[in-house]
Amino acid sequence: MIAFLKKEWMELWRTGRFLVLLLVFALLGIMNPAMAKLMPWMMETLSESLADSGITVTAVTVDAMDSWTQFYKNIPIGIIVFALLSSGSFTSEYQRGTLIPVAAKGLSRWNILLAKALTACAAWTALYGLCFGITYGYNAYFWDNGVASHLFLGASMAWLFGIWVIGLLVFFSASAKSSAQVLLGTGGIVLAVYLMGMFPRFGKYLPVACLDGLPLLQGATCPGDYSASMAAAVGMALLCLALGGVCFSRKQL
Repeated sequence: MIAFLKKEWMELWRTGRFLVLLLVFALLGIMNPAMAKLMPWMMETLSESLADSGITVTAVTVDAMDSWTQFYKNIPIGIIVFALLSSGSFTSEYQRGTLIPVAAKGLSRWNILLAKALTACAAWTALYGLCFGITYGYNAYFWDNGVASHLFLGASMAWLFGIWVIGLLVFFSASAKSSAQVLLGTGGIVLAVYLMGMFPRFGKYLPVACLDGLPLLQGATCPGDYSASMAAAVGMALLCLALGGVCFSRKQL
């Protein structure tokens, strides 16, 4: 399994996927405070044209909360890009037949699946930490992160949502034949959960609530309001991993 973990990391680097993801998440981390910082200038630039339409623009004051608002708006973009580039982790090896030799030599299929899942989780953690760290650093330099309540808890919830998405990717990758099927299955489940989350009666029990951490930072909600959604994300991720292992162990390579 250790050898397979090394192989997965080498493949991430050699294919350039990890470098692309690094650039995307670093750019997202920079965009969050940049958009907040440029907001007063943009409003001042547009004030004359808006005044001609009868709209009066007052002075705009921004703080770290505006940057964190951008963070929660942009992090789904990072999750989508991560899913797109990770969807072929299994299926590309099915098509090349590269798993047949290692499985024939005795490497457990469970170890193969766990190695791929751990690599994806480690990559997501590093990339998410990079994006969060860049935003946090710029916010601390320009403003004060103290305006945000439960900042790290809110960040951990969005990270946990990404772990749930990885669980879905692993499950569909273990059973699907192409990356398109993996994306359709994962996207379909996420969309269905998102639509269910629009109903307040179910929303707090679904993983999608983990992406709604902005009210927690603003003090409108408390940490206990998210315990059910966090537990659901962990439970569903573990369930997907277990079901993926069962499907992968029975799959003909």
